[in-house]
Amino acid sequence: MIHSLPFPALAARRPLGGAFRAASAAFLAVFAIAASAQVNTANGLESLEAFVKNTKSGRAVFTQVVTSPAREGQTAKTKTSSGSFEFLRPNRFKFVYKKPFEQSIVSDGQTLWLHDVDLNQVTARKLTQVLGGTPAAVIAAAADIKALQADFTLVPQPDRAGLEWVQASPRTRDGQVQSITVGFRNTGKGSELAVLEILDSFGQRSVMTFTQFEVNPALGASVFEFKPPAGADVIRQ
Repeated sequence: MIHSLPFPALAARRPLGGAFRAASAAFLAVFAIAASAQVNTANGLESLEAFVKNTKSGRAVFTQVVTSPAREGQTAKTKTSSGSFEFLRPNRFKFVYKKPFEQSIVSDGQTLWLHDVDLNQVTARKLTQVLGGTPAAVIAAAADIKALQADFTLVPQPDRAGLEWVQASPRTRDGQVQSITVGFRNTGKGSELAVLEILDSFGQRSVMTFTQFEVNPALGASVFEFKPPAGADVIRQ
């Protein structure tokens, strides 16, 4: 969605049930339900490495589905949200939730801002305090694969639903994210981010599906600047 995106901070506060809860995320869709294809022990990891190396900026729209663990005698509850996503390596990204509530999660490279439009409330945290071990670190922040391997254990997964997959598990176990699984689509022009699945320590599952993905659009640092709106209640943590 930090643990919050796409990060727990990457997760929209209302859909995830907390300002910086890590269910997303940024960070952060539809469950890909299909029979697993024969395991390819390299493609998922190679796709991630190619994505981090070659995609220095990106823009997409997303749909996020968060599923909470079912209570005894009840069915699991889901919440769906949607919005747009942009990033510029390293450490700049923006998740803008349009539905059902308007919220923005923005990193300017130094500070992570969470803006709840309805409440006119802004929460600010130092990026270094919340980025590690989150989905945003995997898909948008890392400068290279070695930086990712310092924070995550990366394991290729079987191809499924026409995508190549890799699972990233935070090496530090004191966060809220248990695992992050990323699906890439091979377009012939490179690896394109398609799906992000996040499982948190509470058993909550968040799946973000990305569409209309643009590779390396011209995005300047100014795109990720954030100024709290006039009259907003600003909370610095």
